[in-house]
Amino acid sequence: MKVLVTVLILSGLGVASQGKVCSFQEVVDHLNLTSNNRAYQLTRPVLDHTHPTVVELNIILYAILGVIEKTQTFIPFLWLTMCWTDERIFWDPDKFCGITELSLPVEMLWKPDIMILEMVEKDNSQPNFYMQVKHDGTIWMDQDVRAVSMCMMDVHKFPFDTQRCNISLTSAASEYKDLQVIPVANSSRATEFSKAWMHSQGEWEFLHLSVSSSNITMDEKDWAQLVYTFVIRRRPLLHVINFLLPILFFLVLDLASFFIPDHHGEKLGFKVTVMLAISVLLLILNDILPSMSNKTPLIATYCIVIFALMLLSLLETIFVAYLMDGDSPDKPMRCLRSEENGSTDKSDMESRQVGSSCTFVSGGEKRDELLPEVEEINNSALGTESRLLLLIVDELKQLQRTLNVHLSSKKDGSKCSHLGRKINNIFFWFYLSTATLFLSILFLAWST
Repeated sequence: MKVLVTVLILSGLGVASQGKVCSFQEVVDHLNLTSNNRAYQLTRPVLDHTHPTVVELNIILYAILGVIEKTQTFIPFLWLTMCWTDERIFWDPDKFCGITELSLPVEMLWKPDIMILEMVEKDNSQPNFYMQVKHDGTIWMDQDVRAVSMCMMDVHKFPFDTQRCNISLTSAASEYKDLQVIPVANSSRATEFSKAWMHSQGEWEFLHLSVSSSNITMDEKDWAQLVYTFVIRRRPLLHVINFLLPILFFLVLDLASFFIPDHHGEKLGFKVTVMLAISVLLLILNDILPSMSNKTPLIATYCIVIFALMLLSLLETIFVAYLMDGDSPDKPMRCLRSEENGSTDKSDMESRQVGSSCTFVSGGEKRDELLPEVEEINNSALGTESRLLLLIVDELKQLQRTLNVHLSSKKDGSKCSHLGRKINNIFFWFYLSTATLFLSILFLAWST
């Protein structure tokens, strides 16, 4: 009976020991962590000052918020993770019911002063208020960063360009001998993580993320630096549809205008309208491209050369129209009264104006001799019917003279007309071959 009671007492003590309740506050009290304890906040967390603090960094790209070519600014949204060891923090998990980690406010412990060198604006993202602390002194914290950083951009191949923008992380106050920065993941794993966590890319497509570590020297002191290089490529579809294709369509329209007859006035007006449309697109291009660039963008060359070809086409049209004007000269004609024997017969003039008609002849030309039948009718001074017959005969003779004049003028202008058509043909093939060669070279440069 006594043995049974002893076993029950021992088993009860075991259950009581196994049912021990622990709290995080006990761990905090054991570590003597309070909000007023400044020792954990001010000094680097090492027991020997010669020991460097190693900070492991990792960056994951969440989204590309924007790329501004005018100010050469790259705006990524990053997830930054930092991990380091505080040599002053340690507890045995077995003494605290298996508690291996706890969360503490970031103000209670020292944290590395890591900054981004390319930042041009203060980060306004939501801060993280807690860090995770493990029983062996390992501490890590996550932070969302909206980095507005400078990026040297090359828009030579816009809109088929690829940009490389850097995010350089270094300590603001600690030298390399005191604080060292190393990456958690290599370039391939960092790229894989970023593509898996990518939420938004917008106009830009994320291609690759490379990681490199180096030391920088300032004032004869070495500083650890970790550089993340983001390789992004522009999606050109919108710019191709809204800009490149309209200019190409205008070029095709300008080529098609060569098939409009030169003596029609709408050909010149059509070419002027096309040039004005190109000018409007050039204003839009001025708002897209940055004001300064190391190289002239290919798209600017594309617009300038096409504009120059259209200008030459307009000048050629004006010159050919000037030559073609010789085909239809507007020679002045005048109404001449008939003269007989050096005097004017008033009654005969009135008879010739019957039906609101008059006889047109060239200046200084004498009237041909009337047919014998006409003179006989005129001399006999017959009635109104005879005078009308005489008028009809004179009108027929004048129509013949007018046709002869036009035929002679057309013969005189045939040389100018032939020269204009020849210039048109030569310039058309020059225009077509130049435009084709230029576009082939340009698209080859864009693709490479």
